[in-house]
Amino acid sequence: MKTTASQPITRLLAVAAVSLLALTGCAADNGPTAEKTAPAGDVVTIDDAWVKAADEGMSAAFGTLVNSGDEDVTVVSVTSEASSMLELHETVENEAGEMVMREIEGGFVIPAGGELPLEPGANHIMLMDLVAPLKAGDEATFTLTFSDDSTYEFTAPVKDYSGANENYESGDEHEGMDH
Repeated sequence: MKTTASQPITRLLAVAAVSLLALTGCAADNGPTAEKTAPAGDVVTIDDAWVKAADEGMSAAFGTLVNSGDEDVTVVSVTSEASSMLELHETVENEAGEMVMREIEGGFVIPAGGELPLEPGANHIMLMDLVAPLKAGDEATFTLTFSDDSTYEFTAPVKDYSGANENYESGDEHEGMDH
């Protein structure tokens, strides 16, 4: 077998090429696709949150959800120790032209860099089957879960409020109840 002086150089070049190729796979990509979107729970806050006082049955939580992120985010569910059953509700017009409340399909979408008001007679967080009375001056804590599985927790004061006695869609198990 004949050896030449170029064989070690060829091997060295091959090792260098493989090493260089491996290193390019580890290099940081600073392009636009490398940007990681912040979890929704890190970019959403709530302003002026409050909960309607109630002795039993149902209540509702209100405020303004604020999205400081660059992408729309979706609230898909909410939990609270104040109630064993919570829903995200919207106001819609039924066939008779009446404004009624119902659970929103798909959750609340908070636009990028925008807000979503939660107000009596409009979108709100519905608390059903209260576990104890909600008295004015108390506080209730809520955890929002987003479509990316991140969460955001906030605490809202309980306030007296005589409005928000909405109607529900026919056939809804909440029909005739007020909150």
